[in-house]
Amino acid sequence: MNKNPSNALRAIAGIVAFSWALFQLIIPLYPINDTLVRSLHLSFAMFLVFFQFPLGNKKPLQWLHLLFSILGCFSALYLFLDYEGLSSRPGMPLWRDLLVSVVGIALLLEASRRSLGIALPILVVGFIMYCFFGPYMPEIISHRGASFSKTMDHLYLTTEGVFGVPLRVSASFVFLFVLLGSLLEKAGASKYFIDLSFSLLGKFRAGPAKAAVVASGLTGMISGSSIANTVTTGTFTIPLMKKIGFTPEKAAAIEVAASTNGQLMPPLMGAAAFIIAEFLGISYIDVVKASVIPAFVSYIGLFFLVHFESFKINLKPYDGYIEAFASIFIKGIHFLLPIAALVISLAWLKLSATLAAFYACLCVLGLMLIKNSINIIQKKTTLYQGAKIFACQVYDSMTSGSKNMVPISIATATAGMIVGTITLTGLGQSMINVIEMLSFGNIYLVLIMVALTCLILGMGLPTTANYIVVSSVSAPIILQLGIKQGFIIPAIAAHLFVFYFGILADDTPPVGLAAYAAAGIAKSNPVQTGIQGFLYDIRTAILPFAFVFNPNLLLLVGVKEQETGFYASHWIWIESPLQMIGIFMMATVGMIAFVSSISGYMRTKLSATDRILLLIVSYYFFRFDQMMHQKMFMTILHCLGMVFMLFIVLYRQWPFLKRKAI
Repeated sequence: MNKNPSNALRAIAGIVAFSWALFQLIIPLYPINDTLVRSLHLSFAMFLVFFQFPLGNKKPLQWLHLLFSILGCFSALYLFLDYEGLSSRPGMPLWRDLLVSVVGIALLLEASRRSLGIALPILVVGFIMYCFFGPYMPEIISHRGASFSKTMDHLYLTTEGVFGVPLRVSASFVFLFVLLGSLLEKAGASKYFIDLSFSLLGKFRAGPAKAAVVASGLTGMISGSSIANTVTTGTFTIPLMKKIGFTPEKAAAIEVAASTNGQLMPPLMGAAAFIIAEFLGISYIDVVKASVIPAFVSYIGLFFLVHFESFKINLKPYDGYIEAFASIFIKGIHFLLPIAALVISLAWLKLSATLAAFYACLCVLGLMLIKNSINIIQKKTTLYQGAKIFACQVYDSMTSGSKNMVPISIATATAGMIVGTITLTGLGQSMINVIEMLSFGNIYLVLIMVALTCLILGMGLPTTANYIVVSSVSAPIILQLGIKQGFIIPAIAAHLFVFYFGILADDTPPVGLAAYAAAGIAKSNPVQTGIQGFLYDIRTAILPFAFVFNPNLLLLVGVKEQETGFYASHWIWIESPLQMIGIFMMATVGMIAFVSSISGYMRTKLSATDRILLLIVSYYFFRFDQMMHQKMFMTILHCLGMVFMLFIVLYRQWPFLKRKAI
């Protein structure tokens, strides 16, 4: 894991990483106490993180990394070693408990700084300081304060802080899905998705850019990081986009927008889907169901935005060699089997997410075994050589999965302290009071302020930590202030709202990490790349506002109470396939109209009048719920109005219609 470690230390780190993956694979079959799993899970991560993200390669530093690893592992393992003792003295920590807490928090913050950057540790330190200095804050955000002993106990020795719900989700669900992604990547699935996308779209106008959008969406389904997604697909797509005529900034920005949106794509959603389900107390399938239409509509919007950009700069189709789609599809069709197994396990067999991911991992391992067996027969190698190759492939995949999991585990544990601080001090209610005062109780200003808060809090944070932070601070604001203003907003809509804007921080200057990664590949200016990427992502930014006011986009409908006639605070899922298709089509047309308006192009440049008409059309297609609740005459009138406005724009843009008119 280190660039130049001693062989002994490298071997130890590799064995620990493999053991961690093996441990996580065994847990679904032989479950143990949930708190003990969290402790063991974090102990593995703390041992590995200092080897994976070292300060240097000199020999004395290597032994320092080993010391930090042992101390970090022990402090995380303390709950496992003294579980009964800690359970018998809640709220009354011994001196050794406090010592372990201080060492554990300090090492966790250092691990977070090394693996995730400085943003999250600074944020956590600020929240911890708030525990101690709360009584001296302005009255609107002040609290009674918490003692050192109480704070350390709450944040480290209970399941309210470090070992809270986020780490529980990381230990139970997320690891197996990250391991599944690692197995698929090692087996060649990422390359297959890129090749498949390029073979399908490469010959069209702006083909490489459209292929980047599709490939990033497919890779995002199994990727837990927008940066990893950017680097994986961008290495191939960005040079091709530049070759056909996109500027370096625009080529990088398209990849950034596509890769960032990959974190919104089910089933993984950057590993946040499981935490959303746990926080809300709903099933994982419900989270996927709610997020699927906005995610696909966002990608369709980016696809058409790229198409309109190609007209703006008059791009020609790519003229290089492209392998036939059918050939590539057949060669890698086996990569779809684990995904099919995952979907069948979750949707039809109704298995838990843990078991579904476990069986999908077994499916990939089975494919690896079959592929190696075929190679043995075709290449006529010995059984020993084939077994050795298979064992090395499995070992590399599992250690790689553990390596990919280290930052996520550290992020969930570190962000858990923010959640613990909020429950300890009541900061959430204080934030609600501040936003309510600054927004004058206007729900639209509330949402705008929450969106800006999420963009700021999400800067520099990985997906899982990002969601934990923004949902803990911001989601309750939307729910409570919405009710005060007469808007009964589904909890899943509020949580997806803050999740979307937290993720958009990945390409928002000045800290947009995905933009920096793409700029490095494109050799472009990172700030300009981030600005261009954010402009492309405006289409994603409008979706949360749309589904907060129109939960039908999340396949939710409010239950109407018989006595009062008002919508109740509970919601039911739309199950009709016809309704789902109708909602998807309405949202898709609205998104295409919106991206055409903001780009200023369709086939040719749009006039100011056309852009305004398209904005009006997009509003009505996103808020089709308003028409559904009106009288039949008004509904028909609105529909005719939208059709007329669309016809005006298309008449001016489409040469075929012009020729027909002539």
